[in-house]
Amino acid sequence: MLKFLRRRHRSESASLELGARRRIDLGDEEPSYIIYAIGDIHGCVDLLLRAEEQIYDDAARSGVPALTILLGDYIDRGPSSRDVLEHLCKPLSGNVKRLAICGNHDDLFARFLKKPKANRDWLDMGGRQTLTSYGLSADAPLDQLTEQLAEVVPEHHVKFLSNLPVYAKVGHHVFVHAGLRPGIALAQQTEADMMWIREPFLSQGPQLPLLVVHGHTPSKKPTSGPQRIGIDTGAYVTGRLSILRIVPGEAPDFLD
Repeated sequence: MLKFLRRRHRSESASLELGARRRIDLGDEEPSYIIYAIGDIHGCVDLLLRAEEQIYDDAARSGVPALTILLGDYIDRGPSSRDVLEHLCKPLSGNVKRLAICGNHDDLFARFLKKPKANRDWLDMGGRQTLTSYGLSADAPLDQLTEQLAEVVPEHHVKFLSNLPVYAKVGHHVFVHAGLRPGIALAQQTEADMMWIREPFLSQGPQLPLLVVHGHTPSKKPTSGPQRIGIDTGAYVTGRLSILRIVPGEAPDFLD
């Protein structure tokens, strides 16, 4: 599994134009490894580090390879967006690998970095906190802010945001930030829906032979619906970052 994942990443690692994000399909066979899915982080680096410690410990007890899939929204609203991105730019070590999916906030930041004037609405969606994490003020004139961003946002952060895939399919599981448009084939799903949709997905599910694991819609506890599991537990408000554990041949459960 891990060698296959590395090969796939190498073949798809070229920087893409915004609006043409990667779509990762790791095959129809159910995996022989454990998958850990992490919900929306929103600048809470302390919760992310704690979650990865839990995953390392659990994976070590199992003795089999593991893949951590993060469901997007690494930035905004919480206090440490820069630190989250810096951490995610570094690979995990040992028997646990990591795959990060693009959330709508990550996509908005990438667009703002490229065209600030056209995407200034991002500032009122949590972008101010992200700028603060880079030592900047959103109250600065936009032209000045654009120059400052070019100086303080490292190129590897920009590349990380630009190269985030919009979903990952593993067996009959699809890991995506927001969800899928019901009844639309996976290959025909739009990036906008996969990063932004709520209804009718939340009430109807994907209406496909797939189980969708998603974030985007926060709640105090993980939620479930038709062929879907939602694991955004509002980390920056609740202090809870949920980890869904998927073991081959077992029902999904959560790490405490």
